[in-house]
Amino acid sequence: MHNYLEFEKPVADLEGQIIELKKIETGEDAVDVTDEIGRLEKRSKDALADLYKKLTPWQKTQVARHPDRPHCLDYIGQLITDFVPLAGDRYYAEDHAVIAGFGRFWGQSVAVIGQEKGNDTQTRLKHNFGMARPEGYRKAVRIMDLAERFAIPVLTLVDTAGAYPGIGAEERGQAEAIAQSIAACLKLEVPLVSLVVGEGGSGGAMAIAAANRVLMMEHAIYNVIAPEAGASILYRDAARARDVAQAMKMTAQDLMGFGIIDAIVEEPIGGAHRGKEAAITAAGEAIRQAFADLAGLTGEELKRQRREKFLAIGRNL
Repeated sequence: MHNYLEFEKPVADLEGQIIELKKIETGEDAVDVTDEIGRLEKRSKDALADLYKKLTPWQKTQVARHPDRPHCLDYIGQLITDFVPLAGDRYYAEDHAVIAGFGRFWGQSVAVIGQEKGNDTQTRLKHNFGMARPEGYRKAVRIMDLAERFAIPVLTLVDTAGAYPGIGAEERGQAEAIAQSIAACLKLEVPLVSLVVGEGGSGGAMAIAAANRVLMMEHAIYNVIAPEAGASILYRDAARARDVAQAMKMTAQDLMGFGIIDAIVEEPIGGAHRGKEAAITAAGEAIRQAFADLAGLTGEELKRQRREKFLAIGRNL
């Protein structure tokens, strides 16, 4: 059984009927209901396709946050071979919200930095739901410095609701750590490709996403503030998050139109959580193409291209 989202209720009802019919088909008093199951499966598939053709920004937000959606470690596990994680920021501590290390992508050495949300209660607590503290961003900077020293391209996987807003994080320089991470991205003289795999929240996402190529999964979101927080500020009512999501233009399709991202990676019908392997394979091909496009550029050209890309955002809006 899937974890169904609120707007997926028509599909949930149909798939529930299919499950009940399959029980009848295999029970002690088995009845041949193959034709009825086939009919319901087609209706379910068509209903799912219709729903996902016209998702609203708020519905896309729900999909981007789906608990079964593939996260950073899923992408690393399928796309990166010989991955060796590195821990600690060499200043304060290890931050499990940020996964960082080196491995091979299509046989090429690559540095990988990603935000991991976790997939159950235990791992979500361990990874702090993907919300990094200052030491997470300082670890990211350390990995970027190592990558540049050895001329290794960098891949970042973005999936966070935002940087951790706790008192301790603020005391240890959260804003400064984010700024330093963005600066490290912009001054890199090696190719930097970023993929928003789920939720790209504010500066917490931007800290590792100031890249030469910014890619987004089809149903991911990338925003300056969470819709609920925006609604609380603007309307003093978090329940109006749906309205704020619509106004913020934070879907991959909106951002592609504005020139803020460079490519959209298509997901299986029903979202990446319904076909994790296929979604990650498609992402891998998009990443491979992005690195291929950047091959041959000098360090100065990579820096200039990155700088011009971000300075140009908003000029024609």
